Amino acid sequence: MTPSPMARDPESGLPSGPLLAYYGDDFTGSTDVMEAFSAAGVPTVLFVQAPSPQVLSRFADMRCVGLAGTSRGRDPTWMRKHLPAAFNSLRQLGAPILQYKVCSTFDSAPQVGSIGQAIELGLAGTSARWSPTVVGAPRLQRFQVFGQLFAGFMGEVYRIDRHPSMSRHPVTPMDEADLRVHLGRQTTQRIELIDAVQISQGQGGARLRALQGDDQPVVMIDVMDPVSQCEAGRLVWEHRDEGLFSASSSGLQYALVAYWRSRGWLPEQPSLPTAAPAPVIAVVSGSCSVMSGKQIEWALAHGFHGERLEVAACLEASSRAVEIERVVRGSLQALASGRSPLVYSAMGPDDSAVTGFEGWVKSAGLERAQAAEAIGDALAEVMKQLLDRSDLRRVVVAGGDSSGAVASHLGVQALTVLAGLRPGAPLCRAWSDDARRDGLELVLKGGQMGTPSFYSEVLSGVVND
Repeated sequence: MTPSPMARDPESGLPSGPLLAYYGDDFTGSTDVMEAFSAAGVPTVLFVQAPSPQVLSRFADMRCVGLAGTSRGRDPTWMRKHLPAAFNSLRQLGAPILQYKVCSTFDSAPQVGSIGQAIELGLAGTSARWSPTVVGAPRLQRFQVFGQLFAGFMGEVYRIDRHPSMSRHPVTPMDEADLRVHLGRQTTQRIELIDAVQISQGQGGARLRALQGDDQPVVMIDVMDPVSQCEAGRLVWEHRDEGLFSASSSGLQYALVAYWRSRGWLPEQPSLPTAAPAPVIAVVSGSCSVMSGKQIEWALAHGFHGERLEVAACLEASSRAVEIERVVRGSLQALASGRSPLVYSAMGPDDSAVTGFEGWVKSAGLERAQAAEAIGDALAEVMKQLLDRSDLRRVVVAGGDSSGAVASHLGVQALTVLAGLRPGAPLCRAWSDDARRDGLELVLKGGQMGTPSFYSEVLSGVVND
């Protein structure tokens, strides 16, 4: 999988071989990229860890290759230690674009999940004269206008610093809507903008040429509608030169797809198979977002069996195993009776497990990051035991950190998209050398994704519009 990135396929107009390689800053966002490209007819595979040449050869027909990571919850020291090797391994694939995939809400901070630090590390390996950032994704109800980010929630669109959930994120609350200002807190790299008016007046290309320089500026591109989305894709693709590094959400994928479609290089209509119904599913949720809370409430009111994982018990070594076994046992009993279990650590941002978390962390003598990891590992162990002790074949994990922990614990090597559900939360197929895990169906869902009835939709395969 190392063709020249500029070699042309005369039938499609696209280069042969991989078109894009990406590192996902968390697992849920990594599957979002897979969905966006797979639905458009761009075969995509996501690896849970850096693949060996033998594993990679199984997916030689893929046009996009991703590597799921955990940097969204890490500090800059961790990033400097781990990201360069990950970026270098992805560059070896020969794709013309290397992406650091970020969340479409852009939540980050100088000391946690610093997008600015990731950009500096990514640009160190390229001679490109600019680095595009595309965040807006209308399909996901994300809009960037004059550098300001807006996001939808329950039928309304909010400026991100007034968003009911993201403005209250427990680790990286968004208190600034201007992404230039927000990113400027994390890097000294020059940050510029191609705005909606410049795009509408056909000045995007001229503006970009004026902004490019040897200092490799980050150039944000407004995306608010199909026209600006297609133009963002054109600017990135036609000015990729010998290779670009881009810190972007899946808005980059949607923009590229829009442009490639406009050139007739991809099918006109997106298409993913519909999910078949499952007899039962299991859900573990480590998310404390408002939407996750609504989804838990809805599921418990519509036949799901709930098991609250007691956070304080999981932070103490003496009680952790007992608490996990209690939750697993109750969940197995639910499965035996034909009910789908839902294991959760919190029911929204106002839950006592969230408001009391700092006190429990202090009592346990842990750092906050250690405590968060302990909860993720406990949820992962719950899911592992449920799969090992039952006939489960479809599961859901809610929350980026939780998704990373679960996928890592299960011995999954790679994921591909199996079917479409809600935007940003597809049903995936697991690939593994372990026969018990190979073919497992799973959804890795970000806290904001889906509607209140989402878990019922995963169970039935029917999306309720």
